[in-house]
This record gives sequence, structure tokens and C-alpha cells, in this order.
Amino acid sequence: MRRLLLVLALLWAGPALAVEPGEMLDDPALEARAREISKGLRCPVCRNESIDESNAELSRDLRLLLRERLLAGDSDAEAVAFITARYGEFVLLEPDRSGANLILWLAAPTVLLLGLGAGALAVRARSRAAPPEALSEHERARLEEIMKG
Repeated sequence: MRRLLLVLALLWAGPALAVEPGEMLDDPALEARAREISKGLRCPVCRNESIDESNAELSRDLRLLLRERLLAGDSDAEAVAFITARYGEFVLLEPDRSGANLILWLAAPTVLLLGLGAGALAVRARSRAAPPEALSEHERARLEEIMKG
């Protein structure tokens, strides 16, 4: 039981270990803002991992850049806009839902609904099909002859 608790504690604390103590800001409010923003920024090196969780060197650089921007007086939106302008929308874990991104956001649900509709039409068409006719006496006799072999 103790081993399980230790493993769970390490898994839970794992992402928190990515931000090194030397990176943290002295002001707890600014640090909280930085941590909240960094949870929404994707590590360009890692796959779908935030810069807050990633141990990659580039993620560390992005965390430091974010903290520099906050210390310079940027709002949360301005800091994110600065990083997005430098690295592109790819760094956003959840891109905005406008413009070309709207097509991507709506594509999956649309395809799912089209697939469900096609499946429903196929089931409906199959249920409307005429039931198979019963075998004639000649066909039944031939089948029994084949089965006896």
C-alpha cells in the first residue's frame, strides 16, 4: 500500500518538478499567473505537453520568457500574444475558435454526425428490404440431398 501511495505521489508531483526553483518568481501572484498561463502553452518539442510539465530545454526557455514578459508588465493576453507571434499558433494547447481554426473545430463533430446518419440510413434500408422467400419443395429436396452428401 505504501508503494502505491509513493508511486501515486510521484506521478502527481511529476509535472510540478518541471518548473525549477530558479525559474520561479519571488512574487507569488505573478508566479501563479505564470503557472496558469504556461499550462495553456504547448511545448514545441514534446507532443501535447504543456511547457509547465515539460523538461525540454525549449520549454524552460519559454517559461523564462513568459516570466520576463510578466515582470515587464504584460497582461496575460499580451504575454500569450507575444509568444504566439514568435512561435505560431502551434504553441497554444487550445487554439482560438475563429477563422480557419473554426473548420478544424467543427470537422470532427460534422464527420461523426454524417457517419451516424449514414449508419442510420443503412439500418433503415435494410429493415425495409423484403424478407427472403421460403425455399420451394424442389430447392428443399436438393438442399437435403447436398447435406446428406
